[in-house]
Amino acid sequence: MDHLNELDRYFTEQRDVHLAELNEFLKIPSISSLSEHKADMRNAAEWLAESLKAAGLENISIDETEGHPVVYADWLHAEGQPTLLIYGHYDVQPVDPLELWDSAPFEPEVRGNKLYARGASDDKGQVFMHVKAVEALLKTNGKLPVNVKFCIEGEEEIGSPNLPAYVEENKDKLAADVIVISDTGMQGPGQPAVCYGLRGLAGVQIDVKGAKGDLHSGLYGGGVQNAIHALVELLASFRDKEGTITVDGFYDDVRPATEEERNEYRKLSFDEEALKKELGISELFGEPGYSHLERTWTRPTLEINGVFGGFSGEGIKTVLPAEAGAKITCRLVPDQDPDDIVRKLRSHIEKNKPAGVAVTVTEFDKGKPFLTPYDHPAIQAAGKSYERVYKVPTAYTRGGGSIPIVAAFDEILGLPVVLMGFGLSSENFHAPNEHFHLENFDKGLRVIGDYYFEVSSALSGAE
Repeated sequence: MDHLNELDRYFTEQRDVHLAELNEFLKIPSISSLSEHKADMRNAAEWLAESLKAAGLENISIDETEGHPVVYADWLHAEGQPTLLIYGHYDVQPVDPLELWDSAPFEPEVRGNKLYARGASDDKGQVFMHVKAVEALLKTNGKLPVNVKFCIEGEEEIGSPNLPAYVEENKDKLAADVIVISDTGMQGPGQPAVCYGLRGLAGVQIDVKGAKGDLHSGLYGGGVQNAIHALVELLASFRDKEGTITVDGFYDDVRPATEEERNEYRKLSFDEEALKKELGISELFGEPGYSHLERTWTRPTLEINGVFGGFSGEGIKTVLPAEAGAKITCRLVPDQDPDDIVRKLRSHIEKNKPAGVAVTVTEFDKGKPFLTPYDHPAIQAAGKSYERVYKVPTAYTRGGGSIPIVAAFDEILGLPVVLMGFGLSSENFHAPNEHFHLENFDKGLRVIGDYYFEVSSALSGAE
């Protein structure tokens, strides 16, 4: 195809320039969760706005929210063609523990054709690719085959607390035919995948309070409830030994994966033995009757993410801790509702609360699950573009993680969502030594550029 040849020429000629620009973006420590980086968040938003302008986009604005701003831009001159709303985020995770990084997290470095920096894969690198795809088409073709709108936020890593309100207030501004997001991963090296579903999220903190203060274990041990023992007993009540969740009604609204989907997952020939070796574990674990992919894509979870309380310093301290706590998150699947799940957790905690302690529950992140039929024309178009560039069949997958705003987009705007990512699960996003494989950066630029043509044809044909 002529447009792919033109894109290939442009991206080859501009590769060093583009990588230098991406490095500038990655050098900005835009950590949304830490207040001391508020100015950096503003700098990242302004840098992105300038990059969008340089690419040829119009109507660029840095829109204020109650938190960090949203960057908007558009190009709307493809009369009669569909409109893509491209979503991403410019904020990144904290870098702790810093000592585990092999290079400074905000000093990008290429090693072994991998670009190391916080945000390289999640999500600055992937957002940047969409900007450059638009730039390439405008430079080589003078126009785009579709209309595009960019909505790039600065709070995804803290659960997008202000974006639903922004989307609600800007429905007309954000009106489109399909939402495109590159914030997910491929099936593996050289194995592209289109993600058509994500799990939702419900998070709580459990605090257990016993005596008014820590007690001497010799004077009171055996006669007063130990807050940590009480917490352990409570936590153990959430799942059985095989990993099945024992909270009453937890599975009531779960929409099972179709047999057609399960057959597609089997065709992926996922190597569970290789996964065990990669993770350094002897056995996988989970709900009986399901493969690893089904457990992590189509089934809900309840996981203890952290436990705290008592003495953890050097040596031993003979006390009965008066307080203990734990953080729990549940990954949810269609048609589970996070508010309903939290109510069921509260009921379970009250029913199983050990004697001699008070228990309080604090609610945290919530997000609804999302699912777009994988045979939707916009999703199939993404698969064709991947195959055209990668020369292998595209996998159609669900994701085990959560992007809370995806469900909000689905609910508020009522649009299909296409998750076409270029990251790999081994790229340490959220961890030290985050990196992005430049092979997927190079191929991804071409996939995105081709997709704008492919989706134009697919959606026009669908109408």
